[in-house]
Amino acid sequence: MPDRVPTPPVLGDFAIEVRSKNAGPFWVTMETFMKDTAGYAIAADHTFLNEKVIAGLYGVDAAQVRFFRIPSLNVVKISFPRPVTQAGIRDRDIHAGQHHVPLATLTVPERHRADIRTQE
Repeated sequence: MPDRVPTPPVLGDFAIEVRSKNAGPFWVTMETFMKDTAGYAIAADHTFLNEKVIAGLYGVDAAQVRFFRIPSLNVVKISFPRPVTQAGIRDRDIHAGQHHVPLATLTVPERHRADIRTQE
């Protein structure tokens, strides 16, 4: 049997929870509750996680994406307009409860993996 190839770590691996929810009928908010300051450093890294990345993941205008970085809580919140209005005919996730999945499964850059290994 061949050896298993290790999968690269994803953002969710360093979080207590990554979740999404409605922020009214026209906006979605996602929250990353990171396990520690090292995890927060990954989520708060502007070169890894920024408006362009979110725009690409969710098909929204980068100019409308809002980040709220809260280092004292190891939390990064991200808000953007919903692609369709809540409960509209094309809304496939009325509570926006599944929007967090692409965010949680973002592959962590190699430079951060090295930082985490040195802390273990």
